[in-house]
Amino acid sequence: MKTSDISGFYKKSPEERWKIVGEFGGLTDDEVRTIGATGALKFDQVDRMIENAVGTMPIPLGVAVNFRINERDYLVPMAIEEPSVVAAASNSAKMARAKGGFRASTSGPIMIGQVQLVRVPDPHSARLAILHERDEILRRANEKDPILVKLGGGAKDVEVRVIPTSRGPMVVTHLLVDTRDAMGANAVNTMAEAVAPYLEELTGGRVYLRIISNLAVRRLARSRAVYSKDAIRTDAIGGDEVVEGILEAFAFADSDPFRCATHNKGIMNGVDAVVIATGNDFRAVEAGAHAYAAWHGGGYRSLTTWERNADGDLVGTIEMPLAVGLVGGATAVHPTAKACVKLLGVKTAQELAEVIASVGLAQNFAALRALATEGIQRGHMGLHARNIAATVGAAGEEIDRVAEALVKEGKVRMDRAKEILDDLRRSKSKR
Repeated sequence: MKTSDISGFYKKSPEERWKIVGEFGGLTDDEVRTIGATGALKFDQVDRMIENAVGTMPIPLGVAVNFRINERDYLVPMAIEEPSVVAAASNSAKMARAKGGFRASTSGPIMIGQVQLVRVPDPHSARLAILHERDEILRRANEKDPILVKLGGGAKDVEVRVIPTSRGPMVVTHLLVDTRDAMGANAVNTMAEAVAPYLEELTGGRVYLRIISNLAVRRLARSRAVYSKDAIRTDAIGGDEVVEGILEAFAFADSDPFRCATHNKGIMNGVDAVVIATGNDFRAVEAGAHAYAAWHGGGYRSLTTWERNADGDLVGTIEMPLAVGLVGGATAVHPTAKACVKLLGVKTAQELAEVIASVGLAQNFAALRALATEGIQRGHMGLHARNIAATVGAAGEEIDRVAEALVKEGKVRMDRAKEILDDLRRSKSKR
């Protein structure tokens, strides 16, 4: 009988692990070799990154072109498996160039470390006691990372909140840390742990959690672009009508969370793809983005805004937390991530965040324009049809011919692709 109760799996050699997963899953030798492939990494590197490693999961890597941000041109690496995303970002960036491209900025690399105090007898008095000892708290925190302080970073300020909970009031101290070019989770968590005993001493409460917050409201990235109404028109729809359609689509998303979830997901298609390509933590960025969308507007709202300016052109803006870094983590050790960062040519984490925010804005424009004109599905259909053709066994020029037939019929389905491929091969065999 198969069992997943395996003791010491992490101690086993790669070959032993592959043998176990192969036998458990009934995998062929080829399937085991596929799982065990590590691409640009060596197995011992993978083994140090995660536990119980057996291989890697490759993701397609593309390059978005046409981006001009703060009067500088970029080729933007994007790692994503979804069709049309890279093409849409590139096309959107090209349209933005008519009015100078993107203007982007950040609020600085400040992360928040939270220290939770419970069972504080006088929470509001405790809040003031903590604030009174601000300088000593910052000193104790900065003792833990003198190198970060030397680089101009470190703990910069203290905030304290009293929050009501189902377990009674809690006193939550926020340690505001400038993490410079690091995402900063390790530094912030270490500092939060360092000041926790002192906070207990000051308040008579007990500390439980000491952890970074991914709602990085002090680490915002912003970008703005003007899309000329003449640049965004289609063959069938005039520029004024395209602008009007996008404004209607935005108003829908900003007012209805059911629509807004998909709207913001489209933004994150672009954001996450660059975050992954540069070896950053896309789960942290996702969490921060959606929490911010719910926090800053009194309900779940769009991360972007769209308006019509005095010239009748479309103006888009984006503002969102973007905690990304250039030092530490996978960015520092993954060969592909390091090459992608070099391709981008960014010199600071803040510049990287500006690029990512601009890609998110471009991605949102592309989706809204497609929805307001031809519909989103048409843009996806051609690439999706190629994937379907390959899935049913088409190869070489067969993929193009099967995909073309699927799109022409408007039936991008696996069963129809197989029928077309079989007909195509039967025709060939009769020649």
